[in-house]
Amino acid sequence: MATETPEQAPAVDGVLSLSISEPPQSSSSNPTIQMSLEEKYQMLRSLAEECIQEDELRNLLAHKPEPIAYDGFEPSGRMHIAQGVMKTINVNKMTSAGCRVKIWIADWFAMLNNKMGGDLKKIETVGRYMIEIWRASGMNLDNGKVEFLWSSKEINARPEEYWLRVMDIAQKYTVQRITRCCPAMGRNVEEDLTAAQILYPCMQCADIFFLQADICQMGMDQRKVNVLAREYCDEIKKKDKPIILSHHMLPGLQQGQEKMSKSDVSSSVFMEDEEAEVNLKIKKAYCPPNVVEGNPCMEYAKYLILPWFNEFIVERSEKNGGNKTFKSFEELAADYESGELHPADLKSALSKALNKILEPVRAHFKNDETAKQLLQSVKKYRVTRNS
Repeated sequence: MATETPEQAPAVDGVLSLSISEPPQSSSSNPTIQMSLEEKYQMLRSLAEECIQEDELRNLLAHKPEPIAYDGFEPSGRMHIAQGVMKTINVNKMTSAGCRVKIWIADWFAMLNNKMGGDLKKIETVGRYMIEIWRASGMNLDNGKVEFLWSSKEINARPEEYWLRVMDIAQKYTVQRITRCCPAMGRNVEEDLTAAQILYPCMQCADIFFLQADICQMGMDQRKVNVLAREYCDEIKKKDKPIILSHHMLPGLQQGQEKMSKSDVSSSVFMEDEEAEVNLKIKKAYCPPNVVEGNPCMEYAKYLILPWFNEFIVERSEKNGGNKTFKSFEELAADYESGELHPADLKSALSKALNKILEPVRAHFKNDETAKQLLQSVKKYRVTRNS
């Protein structure tokens, strides 16, 4: 864990203290509950598919009342539910467990990775749109524990500190080792990478130290660059390494789609989709009977609906088994595998729950003029590959 006193970052155009009126209730939206050390550990551990290392996480929580957790994103197009709902759940869990969360708006990184054609003005617009999504979805932004930090502004405020770190990382590792981190950019090692895309992992690794992060909370696709940061700690003889909490990557809607993609609309439910669009997309989603593994509808119930509502409600006729409320994924999976729960009933319940989560977002983008204009702009942009 990093125990240095974090430096005060400059405010970023008013986005650091966003408030939400009447946020939707989720299982992790109450930051006022006092938790024991074990409860904090279990809360943080519950959001990760993998933790490196669990003993370090326990030690961090025992010795630092407000650990710094870091997450980041490239502004790169419309936001799907895997990014919108899951990040809201995870950030609320982290702040409930006492963490201060720094969300890195990686605008320069998006430019390096040729998102939005490398157009920084478009990238900034998309970043502002994404903040509006989380603002409306119920991310707890009114407790002062969440900061949105634009990478370009933060780096320009402390350039020597940042670029010396980037150069030191670049000096210590071979091109081959750095290119192993390419999945963090949505790129394959086999691709013909630009020099900018070689620089990218060195910068992302530097971010962790620049932000003085104790915890890296990102998807499994970011695992390799986060592990690089831990290896770098060995190189510089730094005892307290960043703890990695890697969350599950939700699959796309169709068979064989490993994750939702902004550039493939058939794979995604977007955060401002209309109710009818959500219903149609879920109706068409891959959902084999009696099969839990690799079933996207079951995964959405497990990672989105159950954590949000603490239950999954299926409404059906008495002839088809009557209404049933599932309190755990194990219970839901057992009924689905046995055939007690039909795919059509699962999809109907999933659509209804997702629409309940998304309704405040839809309303915000209809009623707030700034949000409405941002969405109109983002919808006009062409999303480049791997966005």
